[in-house]
Amino acid sequence: MNQFHGQYPNPGMNLPSSQNNGPVSQMSQGDNNHQQNLPASFGQMSLQGQTQQTTTMSCPPQTNQYSQNVPFSNSQQEFNSKQIAGSQLNKPLQSFQGMAPFNPSFQNPPQMSFGGPPPVGNSMESNEQKSSFLGNQPPTAQGFQNFNSQMQHDLNNGPPILTQNPPSNAKPVFPLQPKMGGMTMLPPGGQQQVPRSNQPPTSIPNVLPQGGQQTFDGLQKMGMDGQISEKPPGMPNQQQIGPPGMPPTMPFMGGQNQVSGPPSSIQPGNPGQHGSTGPPSSINQGISGQQSFMLPGAPQPVMQGGQQQQMRIPGPPQPGIPGGQQIGAPGGPPMGIPGQPSMGIPGQPPMGIPGQPPMGIPGQPPMGMPGQPPMGIPGQPPLGPPGMLGPPGMMDSMQQKQQRLDPEQMPSHVQVREDDRIAKTGPFPTGYPTAELPPLVTTDYIAQDQGNSNPRFLRSSLYSVPLTNDMLKVSHIPFVISCTPFAKTMPNEYTPPIVNLGELGPVRCQRCKAYMCPFMQFIDGGRKFKCPFCDASTPVVDEYFAHLDHTGRRTDISHRPEFCLGSYEFVATTAYCKNKVLPKEPAFIFMLDVSYNAIKSGLVRTFCSNLKNLFSKLPKETYQEKSTLRVGFVTYDHTLHFYNLSSKAKKPEMTIVSDLEDVFVPFVDGFLVDASEAEESIQKVLDEIPRLFGNTKITDTCLGPVVQAGLDALKSSDRSGKLFIFHTSLPTLEAPGKLVNREDRKVLGGEKEKTVLSPNGDFYTKLGEDCTKNGVCVDLFLFPNAFIDVASLSPLVSISGGHLYKYQYFDASKDSENFLIDLGNAVSRETAFDAIMRIRTSTGLRATNFYGHFLMQNSSDMEFGGIDSCKQVMTEIKYDDKLPPNEPCYVQAATLYTSCSGQRRLRIHNLSLSTTNDFSTIYKAIEADTFVAYLYKNAERIVRDKIPKDMKEQIINMCAHVLATYREKCSDNPPLGQLILPECLRLLPLYLGSIIKNDGLTGGAELTVDNRAWLMQLIPGMRTEDIIRILYPKIIPVSGVVVENEHDEFFMPGEIRASYEYFKPTEAYLIENGVNIFLWIGQQISNEWIQAIFNVQSLQQVDTETHSIPERDNSHSRGLRKVAKIITNEILRHTKITIIRQSDPLEAWMKRFLIEDRYAGQGGSYVDSLCTLHREIRSILS
Repeated sequence: MNQFHGQYPNPGMNLPSSQNNGPVSQMSQGDNNHQQNLPASFGQMSLQGQTQQTTTMSCPPQTNQYSQNVPFSNSQQEFNSKQIAGSQLNKPLQSFQGMAPFNPSFQNPPQMSFGGPPPVGNSMESNEQKSSFLGNQPPTAQGFQNFNSQMQHDLNNGPPILTQNPPSNAKPVFPLQPKMGGMTMLPPGGQQQVPRSNQPPTSIPNVLPQGGQQTFDGLQKMGMDGQISEKPPGMPNQQQIGPPGMPPTMPFMGGQNQVSGPPSSIQPGNPGQHGSTGPPSSINQGISGQQSFMLPGAPQPVMQGGQQQQMRIPGPPQPGIPGGQQIGAPGGPPMGIPGQPSMGIPGQPPMGIPGQPPMGIPGQPPMGMPGQPPMGIPGQPPLGPPGMLGPPGMMDSMQQKQQRLDPEQMPSHVQVREDDRIAKTGPFPTGYPTAELPPLVTTDYIAQDQGNSNPRFLRSSLYSVPLTNDMLKVSHIPFVISCTPFAKTMPNEYTPPIVNLGELGPVRCQRCKAYMCPFMQFIDGGRKFKCPFCDASTPVVDEYFAHLDHTGRRTDISHRPEFCLGSYEFVATTAYCKNKVLPKEPAFIFMLDVSYNAIKSGLVRTFCSNLKNLFSKLPKETYQEKSTLRVGFVTYDHTLHFYNLSSKAKKPEMTIVSDLEDVFVPFVDGFLVDASEAEESIQKVLDEIPRLFGNTKITDTCLGPVVQAGLDALKSSDRSGKLFIFHTSLPTLEAPGKLVNREDRKVLGGEKEKTVLSPNGDFYTKLGEDCTKNGVCVDLFLFPNAFIDVASLSPLVSISGGHLYKYQYFDASKDSENFLIDLGNAVSRETAFDAIMRIRTSTGLRATNFYGHFLMQNSSDMEFGGIDSCKQVMTEIKYDDKLPPNEPCYVQAATLYTSCSGQRRLRIHNLSLSTTNDFSTIYKAIEADTFVAYLYKNAERIVRDKIPKDMKEQIINMCAHVLATYREKCSDNPPLGQLILPECLRLLPLYLGSIIKNDGLTGGAELTVDNRAWLMQLIPGMRTEDIIRILYPKIIPVSGVVVENEHDEFFMPGEIRASYEYFKPTEAYLIENGVNIFLWIGQQISNEWIQAIFNVQSLQQVDTETHSIPERDNSHSRGLRKVAKIITNEILRHTKITIIRQSDPLEAWMKRFLIEDRYAGQGGSYVDSLCTLHREIRSILS
C-alpha cells in the first residue's frame, strides 16, 4: 500500500519493500573438463550444474566441475567499453511561463515545473468569499482562451475539405465535411434541413423538424417473397447494394438523437415522402426516438393520424379498419414511394405485386406518391376481388411467403454507423460542466477537451444517470465505465500534458484522496477547495495558493492543466515509489525457444535476422533522442542459455543453466544492456544463435523455468519491464509448469467444456501474479503445430497485463511478415509499467465488478505488470445511496505507473455525468457501444462460470428487460405485437444475436480447444472498438476500386451488410472482423480483374494458398492493396488474408462471420434474434 491508495495520513510513511536479492557474490572457477563442441567464434560459455542451491543470488559467469569456458571468438578485437547511461530522473526539468508548453502535441517540452507561487492577478477576493470554480461556464471560455487558441488553430488547419463529391459509394478515410447531393453537411449547432427548391416539405427519416428528437418509423409494410413495399429515401448519388436480382435501394439516413435541446446536426436527405401517411405537407410524428416493428402473429392495431408507422405481417382479417381502407392520414392518399409496389395483408385492401397492375378498392386512387404515375402495367386487369391477393387460390400460399420479417427493413448496422460518421465526423467538444454523449467508436471525431476526458480514454454507458438505485434496477441498464488510460489520440487532439509540482507532488483531497480536477471548487478566497467526490474541504498549501478573480476562478487557471482539462499527468514524488526510491528504466527480455520445432519452422532464423532492426522502435519519451530501455537475451530448450552483452567484457559470453527445478540468474552485470551501446555484441549473438542450434534434435521444452528466470533477472536489477517469450510446443519436460495433452474438442459448447477451457492447475496463474507484483508483464508468442494448452498458459499473460499471440502451423516463408509486424508493434507500443489503477466516484456510488487483464488484491485497486494503448478496463457502478438532485455525478480514473524513461507518474482522467429522474432522458443518453461491450465481456465471464446455454438465457433476459422497461415507461401504450426499440439501442437485437453465437463464447467442436481458449482470453481486455469489429465484420466491395496514382486522394468504398444475399457473383469483397481477413471472389467476376490482381487468366488458376495480395503495377492492384492496408492497420493483430472463391469448401468458414444469416449449428439469423427478443419481452409484460 502506498500514498496512491490513500491509506497513509502523510506521504512520509514507508511503503512496502520490494524483494531484494542482496549483493552480487563471486563464485569460484572450476576446471574445463566438460568442454562442449561449440563454434570457435563463440566466447566464454559456462554450464551451471545442479549443485547450485540458490535461486535468488546473482553472480558473474563461473565454472566448476559442471561448467566450462569456451572462447567466444578467435578475434583479438577488444570491445569498446562504454559507460552505460544512468538514470535521467535527476535531470532538472525545464520551467516555463505562460502558455508556451501547451501546444496541442505537448511534445516540446513535455513537462512544466511550478516551483514557486503562481502569479497574482489584479482582482482580489476577500477571505470570506466563496465561489464555485469556473461557475457554470466551460473552463476554456475565458481563463483558458490562450491555452485553446493554438489547439483551435491546429484544428482549423486540419485535413482539407473536399471541393467535389466523392464517388457515390465512397466515404473518406479521414475527417471531412461531407457534401451530399449538392448540400454541404451542416456542423453541429441545431441547424435544420431546408428542402430543395420545387420540392414539397419532407419528413426526414428519424429526425423531427423541431426539438432534436427522432422519429423512427420502423419497418415498413412488406409483401410477397420478402419484397419491400417502401424504401427509405437515401442520399443523392449514393446507393446501397441490394440483394442479387433486386434493384438497388437508397441508404437510410437516420438522424442523431440528442439528449435535449435542438438537434446538433441534420443529415441532408433526398426530399421525398418517406414515412408520410397524409398529403405531402404532413409529417409522421410517431413516438420520438424509437423504432417499431409488427411481428408475425401479433394483433394489428388501429392506426390513427400522428402515430408511428409499423411493419405489418399478414394474419387473419383485422378488425378496426372499416371498409378495409388503406392506412393513412384522414383524407390522404395511400402510402408508397415511386417505383415501389405497395403490399398488403389478407382482409386489407389489395396491394400489388411487382410488375402487376395496381390493386385497391374501387373509387380509391391508385397507390403511389402524389404526382407519380400509378404502379402496375397499363392495360392489365386487377388481380382478384377486393381483399384477395391475386387470383382465387393464391391467398394461402402468399400468406405463408409473407409470414416472415424482411431483413432489409430492419435497422442496418452499416447505415447506423454511416449516419453517425456523417453527423459527427470532425471536432467533438467533450462538454462542461457535464459530458456530452460521444460519437460512436467507429466515427473519426476529434475530441476537444473542455474539462471532461476524451471519450477515447473514458466512456460511460449512461450520460444521464438515474438519481436512485431503484430506477437503475427497474431499467436493467448496466451503468458501466470503460477506461483505456493510454489510448492513442488523433493527431489534432491533446496528449495529456505532464504537470510537475516538484516536492509538493500531486494535490489531493485530504479525505477521499481524489486528485485535483476541473470540478474542484475553490472557496474562502482560494485558501480551500471543496471536493466534488466527497464534499470535504481541504486547505490549499502556500506553494499552491492563488487568488480568485471576480468570477471565482483562480488567477492562474491558464497555467494549470488540472483546472481546465479532463486528462493530464502529474509527476509523482518518492512517496509513490517502492521503498521511497525512484525507479530505474524498465527492461525488455527476449526469450527464444531454440528446440527442433523452432529451428525447422524458420522461427529462429526469422527472429535473429530481424530483431536488431526493431531496436530503433523501442519506446522513448518525446524529448529523448533514443530509448533508455535495457534489453537482454535468453534462449532455451531443455536448458536455459544466458548471454553477457556487457561492453566491459572483451567478448560476449553464454552461460548455460541446467537446474530447472531451482532456476537462477547466473549474472546481472552485462545481462541487461543499452541496445545502442551493446549493438556490436548483440549482432554477434544474433548471428551465432542459428548456427549454434541449427542441428539440434531436442524436441521437449520447458516454459515455467523460463518465465521464472526472466522475472528473477528483472527483480535482481530492481527494474520493471516485459518478457517477450517465443514458444513452440506443449511444455512436457519434467520441470515446474509441465503440462499434459488434454484436448477434447467434443466437449466444447456443452456442460463439460470447462474441463478443457479452465487452467490445468494454478502454476501459471501464480506465476502471473508474481510477475504483476514485481511490475513485469508477459507477451507470449505461440507457434504450435499441435495442442499447446492455451487455457493453462493464458493466465500468465492475462494477469500480468500482456498480450497472447498465436501462429498455428507457422511457416517462415508465409507467416514471417505477420509475425514481424506484430512483434514490431509490441516492441514500439506505448506501455506503462508497474501500474496500479483506482476508479473513484461521487458519494453514493462505487466501482465494483471489474473486467480486464490485471490482478486485484483488494476490492478497489487494479494492478498491472504493464498496460498499453490496446488494453481497456471496465467496471460496473453500483449505488450506495440516492444521488443529490440537480447535481452531476463524477468519475475519476487515476493510474500510477512507471514510464519508459523510468519516471513515476500519475495519469488522471475525469468525467462528469448529468443526473435525472426521467426514464425517457435516461434512454436517450445510452452510449450503445459501451453497453454492447459490457454485454460481451459479461457474457464471457458467465461462460467461464457456467455453460453457454446459461449465458444465452441471461443475456437475452437482460436485453429483454431493458426494452420492456422502455416500452412500459417511455412509449404510449403500443400494441403488444409491436416491438419498440429506443433510438440508441436500435441495433441491440443484432448485437445480441452476434454475441450468443460468437465463436469465443459458444464455439463447439468445429473449433480447436486452443482456438476457443485463445478467443476467450482476448475478450476481457479488448477495447470497445475491437469488440464492435468482432461482433459485426466489415465487408467492403473491392473489385471496382482503382488507384491510378499512389498519392491520389483515396476514398474507402461503402460497406455492405453481413449477409450472403448481398454478395454479388460479379464482385470481390474483403471481409474483416479483427481476427480474420478474407478475400471472397465471385464466380462471375471478370477475367480482366483476375489478370490485373493475380496475373492469371481465370479464377480457377488463382492460388488460394498464397495468403497475400501480389504487388502489381496497375490501378486495380493498387486499389485492392490500398484497402487491405487500411484495414490491417486498424486491427490489433496483423493477420494473413485468406483467399476464397465462391463455392469453395472454405466458403462455409467465411459464412460463419455473416452474422445476419442463420448458420447451421451456430445460431439463428438477425430475424430470429429479433423475434426471440420480442417473445421474451411479451413474456415479461404479460
